[in-house]
Amino acid sequence: MKSWFQTKCVFFYKCILALGILSLLVVALAWRPFPTSITYGMSFNTLYAEELGLDWYEVYDAMLEEMNIKHLRLAAHWPMIEPTQDSFDFTEMDYQMNKAYEEGASVILAIGRRLPRWPECHVPDWAYAMSWEEQKTELRAYLLEVVERYKSHPALEYWQVENEPYLGVFAKEHCGDLDEEFLGEEIAIVRELDQKHEILVTDSGNLGLWAGAYKLGDVFGTSVYVHFWNPELGQFKTIQPPAVYRLKTNLMKLLYGNKDVMLIELSAEPWLISPVVEVDIETQFSRMDLDKIKDIVDYAERTRFDRQYLWGAEWWYWLRQNDHPEIWDFGIELFNK
Repeated sequence: MKSWFQTKCVFFYKCILALGILSLLVVALAWRPFPTSITYGMSFNTLYAEELGLDWYEVYDAMLEEMNIKHLRLAAHWPMIEPTQDSFDFTEMDYQMNKAYEEGASVILAIGRRLPRWPECHVPDWAYAMSWEEQKTELRAYLLEVVERYKSHPALEYWQVENEPYLGVFAKEHCGDLDEEFLGEEIAIVRELDQKHEILVTDSGNLGLWAGAYKLGDVFGTSVYVHFWNPELGQFKTIQPPAVYRLKTNLMKLLYGNKDVMLIELSAEPWLISPVVEVDIETQFSRMDLDKIKDIVDYAERTRFDRQYLWGAEWWYWLRQNDHPEIWDFGIELFNK
């Protein structure tokens, strides 16, 4: 009969062995080779440029011509495309797509109701009073018009359908609960209309579980937020190490198959509760400055993903126009490595 001491030793040995196996499994899941190079891209949004009091054409042209950005994520906001019911206006989107092509840039074109920038879900004034069933009918028509117009455009690389649709805790007052059946229908509509271009679906890197978005898309994109601020907690930095992004990616690949994964929204602008133009520069820089942006880029490099899209060029340009060109100049260096 084993002694009490022997029993405890065996139990302790088994615990150490299990812990060792678990540690090896975590290390294996977090493994990803270092990329030979990183391809940087940038999101652009006319709504944000206009909120900053800027001429969005000027900002967009400067991004392409001065920073030499060759990979863009653009948003075909529903109110911009269909400002009045059944009347479609492609003036702004045509310019952005055509200019991208002229400058040799590829485009991820985001379509749907939930797209980047607050209030996250963008609905035309004429559609606000409609029921969700009525809005879905109108969204189908909007999707048809946008996909048919741009599916053969030479600048188009991917469609992005909706933006972080599974992030239910954010902007719920504007977006409501996720209609997963309709999300699947939206993706099916795009696939049927355009069988040439793959579909990107995104999820939050800090809060998302990834499974739903990963399964639905041909390509997966995750946001990366490193430096935060809110009124209750003040400033803080994520405790999540870069390896978590590798671990989650490898787990998704094991469960749902191999797909390309990219960092689609690498936040490089300040967290504010008031519009930028109403906040002093010192406060803005206390929330986000050049040192923090360099730290964010370094953090993203350590995730080892080879395609990374930054977020905040409109603010960078606004700073330059207000005698603070440092971050814009850093962008020029980054995109011309």
